Amino acid sequence: MAEIEFTTTELMEAQGQVWNLLFSYLKSMCLKSSVELGIADALKKQGKPMKLSELTSALSIPPSKFEPFSRFMTTLVHLELFAEKLDDSGATMYALTPASRLLVKDEAMSIIPFLTLHLDPMICDSSHVLGPWFKSPTETPFELYFGKGFWDVAREKPEFSKMFNEGMTSDSRLVSDVVMMTCRDVFKGLKSVVDVGGGNGTMARSIAHVFPEINCTVFDLPHVIDALEDRQPGVEYVGGDMFVSVPHANAILLKSIFHDWNDEECVKILQRCKEAIPSKVEGGKLIIIDAVVGAATNKHARTIETQLLLDLLMMNLISGRERNECEWQNIFLSAGFKDYKITHFLGLRSIIELYP
Repeated sequence: MAEIEFTTTELMEAQGQVWNLLFSYLKSMCLKSSVELGIADALKKQGKPMKLSELTSALSIPPSKFEPFSRFMTTLVHLELFAEKLDDSGATMYALTPASRLLVKDEAMSIIPFLTLHLDPMICDSSHVLGPWFKSPTETPFELYFGKGFWDVAREKPEFSKMFNEGMTSDSRLVSDVVMMTCRDVFKGLKSVVDVGGGNGTMARSIAHVFPEINCTVFDLPHVIDALEDRQPGVEYVGGDMFVSVPHANAILLKSIFHDWNDEECVKILQRCKEAIPSKVEGGKLIIIDAVVGAATNKHARTIETQLLLDLLMMNLISGRERNECEWQNIFLSAGFKDYKITHFLGLRSIIELYP
């Protein structure tokens, strides 16, 4: 079979593609550095676009670093973390974008704890052994690198466990706010909801606030529930194991649960949830918030790429996975469900209403 020949132009373009992949780690470092410097906070505090001189002054950056900081900002603008605007004199001004708005500290929709978690060496370092892992008997690259499973390490390191919980909480805050602003109808008419794997109850609290008539329950492992200090009146907190049984309710909510588990484990969770809800005629359903790979309102290549990278992250850490609609349908059918509805509106994620 003849070897495929590529033109010089194709090879030079390929070099650019490979180099872009090679240096992509610097995107994460730019993101991390912008948070460490507090660029978004300075712009939010100012309340309007800032000149470079104003921004460097607000960030206490010495004159010797003005020129490299200008280059840094040029990259951040290209990455769409910040925007450039021109004032009346033609001078460049820097402004927040939707992305950097999420990087303002101490705000309800801040994702800084989520960012901090996923840039921690405990999350990142095991990706270095992704290649060797494919020939290894270990369950995950994380286990190959650290010698223990992800959840074992989390239990042994309280500081990392705390960081993990804070990161997941920040994500739940953002998602719950968006759900309640744009898709609250999925909860309308329900009498009770159990948030399975609900952690500190961020989602349940949001539902109870908007729909005080719904009886909300947070269901998680006993040690998670026992450790909770901030409990909202009117929300019930129950400890247990979702693989054994789930508290009965009109609806079961599962946010970012299924991507942690393989198909067989997901079927078991679904079966326990099915046992806990009434029939569809009686208003029973599961509400799943998770990614549906390849199916989103935003068909931009970046969205699909991010979903695929999330899939690799799950594979790297805990043998989990993201799923496309066909793969979701397979586990639904295996668990005895036949009817579902997908609403694509959460960017990378969707809401799936699953009926018994």
